Amino acid sequence: MKVCLEILRLVRLLSGLFLYAVGIVLTLRAGLGIQPWDVFHHGVSLKTGLAMGQSNIVVATVIVGLTAAMRESIGLGTLSNMIFIGVFMDFLLESGWFPLSGSLLSGLLMLLGGLFVMAFASVAYIGCGYGAGPRDALMVILARRTGYSSGVCRGALEVAVCLTGWVMGGDAGVGTVIAAFGMGFAVQIVFGLMRFNPTLIRQETVGETLRRWVKPKGKGGGGEGEESDGM
Repeated sequence: MKVCLEILRLVRLLSGLFLYAVGIVLTLRAGLGIQPWDVFHHGVSLKTGLAMGQSNIVVATVIVGLTAAMRESIGLGTLSNMIFIGVFMDFLLESGWFPLSGSLLSGLLMLLGGLFVMAFASVAYIGCGYGAGPRDALMVILARRTGYSSGVCRGALEVAVCLTGWVMGGDAGVGTVIAAFGMGFAVQIVFGLMRFNPTLIRQETVGETLRRWVKPKGKGGGGEGEESDGM
């Protein structure tokens, strides 16, 4: 039974990350401008000479270091987020399943749809208890330490990184501005409807997960009973 539950958690984790990649691709194919974090990555790239992909990796690594310093768990979900979302994005972009928007209206619908898909995907994968991704971990830390809702904290992060990236020379369009302010609203609405509070979920570290997986039979393993996400 415990093995089946663990497999279901892993399936939910990967499904959530795949769905998050779908949301990102929708916002990209909307054709209204790159996303707030990508504006920041572009700005860092211009200032450092790094390629965009390298800038993304460096930023994610720095964020993981910061979250670890703030005693937020670095778990299997954190590492999977850093690896699989990019892999899933490449697959989806090459698949041709999501054509580029041909009008402003369809672009807006794709952009807003992508934001809500990402918010729902966050519920799916953060709720596994395997650890939040680097940027979601920042949202959780802010919500936990300030007492503000996850949506407000996510919106503040998106706006802050967008402005910082723009000041450094990163490209921004109308879709960037919509996404910067809209992501927080999407998170607020979806988390509220799902009655999901990420600050109440205990996230496992990689070490805890591995120790639980290799425990001899007959000894209790933690984790499954700690998931409380409202889904």
